[in-house]
Amino acid sequence: MAAYYKFEDLSGESTPNDSDNPYDGLIEACSSDPAQIQTRYNTHRNNRNAQQQAKLLSPDFHGVTIDEILAKLEDPTIEPGFKDWRHCLVFWARPPVKVRELIGKVQEKLLDVAPRLWTMPSENLHMTALEITHSLTASEIDGLVEQMLPEARDIADHTLQHRARLVKPLLSFDAQALALSFLPAAGEPGVPAHDDSYTYHHLRRDLHAKASAAGVKVASRYVIPSAHLTIGRFITKSDFETSDGAVDHAKVERFIERIESINEWLQAEYWPSEDSIKVGGEWVVGEEKGLDFRQGALWYGGGGETVCLGQGF
Repeated sequence: MAAYYKFEDLSGESTPNDSDNPYDGLIEACSSDPAQIQTRYNTHRNNRNAQQQAKLLSPDFHGVTIDEILAKLEDPTIEPGFKDWRHCLVFWARPPVKVRELIGKVQEKLLDVAPRLWTMPSENLHMTALEITHSLTASEIDGLVEQMLPEARDIADHTLQHRARLVKPLLSFDAQALALSFLPAAGEPGVPAHDDSYTYHHLRRDLHAKASAAGVKVASRYVIPSAHLTIGRFITKSDFETSDGAVDHAKVERFIERIESINEWLQAEYWPSEDSIKVGGEWVVGEEKGLDFRQGALWYGGGGETVCLGQGF
């Protein structure tokens, strides 16, 4: 059985919630104000990066955590015939070309200091807008798909009329993986704040409500304030080891320095200025493609199959 990372809300405040919808609490705590919602997402992201940096730079750090399942899929000689048994059911937001191109630049900068890092192929990149469930059998997923089919098209098309804008990309990381994360927009740059009143967190809330109304139990692994796309995973420790297999803390430090330099570059080049945002630094969920309702063994973006794809704009 694979071990799953515990997702912790590091936004700095407790969020009481009496609703059956786990996204209601933050929206109510923020009075549905985009600026406050963005602040909560930003605080979570900054605190988590600081937490993970301290862990990786600690003298007690024992090395990156290998995704053993992905390693077996990438190198069939490790366990011939191995197949990922974890079937999932999700609604993915597929990034537009401009965001995929930005991610490609970030991945190149990372590979310069971690050449054996597994990087998510451009065509497989996705952000999980709603995870119905994960790690079930194929037959269990088939049953959920059948149950959701009457409502699936409406959910997949939701972003056509409900447009949530994301800005301020930054690289997030831990000992297992790296992700490009965004913040819900709040009137940047010079946009009336009312235009961003429907945030990414509102979108997540609505998708959860629609899926629940279809009669399924939503079993997402996390509801933390985060909007991120996984862009790389560790499948070997060798990039950060000495010749005798010990952790090379100097190499880990250089890797953290590269992450910091990438984030400085992102902030300087792709965050909003007074009157514009560079192409790639902004994403309205639903651009080019609506939500991708997908099932199967799709942890790494390439497996599984699309049940239905929402209409883009």
